[in-house]
Amino acid sequence: MSTWVAPTPWQRDAGVIGLVSMCHASSHFSHLLLPLMFPFFIRDLGLSYVGLGGVMSVFFAVSFCAQTLSGFLVDRHGARKVLYVAQGLMALACVWLSQTHSMSDLLWGAALLGVGNGVHHPVDYSVLNRQVSPLRLGHAYSAHNLSGTLGWSLAPPFMVGLSGVSHWSSAYLGAAGVYVSLMALCVWRRSWLDTQGGPTEDGATSSHASNRASAPALKLGALLRSPAVVWSFVFLFCMTMTYSVVQNFSVTILQHVHHLSFAAANMTLTGYLLMAAVGNVMGGVLIARRTHQADRIVAACMGLAATCMLLSATGWLGASGTPVTLILTALAVGLGAPARDLMIKQATPVGATGRVYGLVFAGLDVGSATSPLIFGALIDHGFYGLTLAGAALFLLGGAWVSMVLARHLQQPHHPHEGEHT
Repeated sequence: MSTWVAPTPWQRDAGVIGLVSMCHASSHFSHLLLPLMFPFFIRDLGLSYVGLGGVMSVFFAVSFCAQTLSGFLVDRHGARKVLYVAQGLMALACVWLSQTHSMSDLLWGAALLGVGNGVHHPVDYSVLNRQVSPLRLGHAYSAHNLSGTLGWSLAPPFMVGLSGVSHWSSAYLGAAGVYVSLMALCVWRRSWLDTQGGPTEDGATSSHASNRASAPALKLGALLRSPAVVWSFVFLFCMTMTYSVVQNFSVTILQHVHHLSFAAANMTLTGYLLMAAVGNVMGGVLIARRTHQADRIVAACMGLAATCMLLSATGWLGASGTPVTLILTALAVGLGAPARDLMIKQATPVGATGRVYGLVFAGLDVGSATSPLIFGALIDHGFYGLTLAGAALFLLGGAWVSMVLARHLQQPHHPHEGEHT
């Protein structure tokens, strides 16, 4: 039996979506706080790319643990408290990194930053599903996805710009100011982040909240035995192996192979991230019209992205064409992102948003921790083209996994998010 749910005012929904999206952008912003400063760390601290790849592995390994555990904390204690701690830790990490003088300092800073970063997906999706009207959840997911790409795209000009004006330590202090300001905004609008109370301020209750009350509690073992959850994890792992190559090493590859300046190579990275955002918008329109073809859209987009990445790996297009094909890779990946999110949403049991998103999106952290170790070693030995070719293979792997996941989603299953009782 369905229950009528009063819609919340669009202004309030927009405010919730905007605040959560800003928090998500800050999480993705943190992904590049370390790799953007790699050239300075090599120059000033005498480190190697393998060593710095290890630093990134620590960041994402800690983020993996935090993401997996925070899903359970969010479901039990609410998203708001967890988010406050996360923003505070990220500000503290940036202050710590501004005073870095050794590898051990970098490792501690990466660990602090990883804890703060790890909680955002369980927090964000729990808040959106609780606070946003069901009619506007599609817009909420689209904005959330887009904000992550925006966070990536803002990091290069912010960090490189401040480093150019002053010292790289000043860039980290500036980033700390960003997190402190965002935490203050979250405290000010704390009612928008409530995931444990009754109805929202205007008396509305989201579909997720009403379903959660009647949904059976799912334990960790049951979630880990779910093929849909496992394959969703593997899919995000494959995708992130590629993302990590572009984020961490594309600037180095463009500098060494095509002799681009540091600024020009970073602008290519910014263009990559912005084009991914454009692809997200276009992909949202595409999947809205073809919801039953999500798996085909993902597979086609990943195949196109792999082709562009392989073309970049050859170096045939030179200093002018290679940045263009890299940016086109981002467009293809962005086109498939909304369809990807729809498939993961379909794999999420009712009432387990925090736990499932914590487990599934931990694939991002495992991939991001693994990729720098593998591809960092290739970079250190001068295998720049092979690095991009390896990234393309993981894109092809993601296309195959999406088809496997689609078969599991078509099998009989218990109710998932978005299926109203």
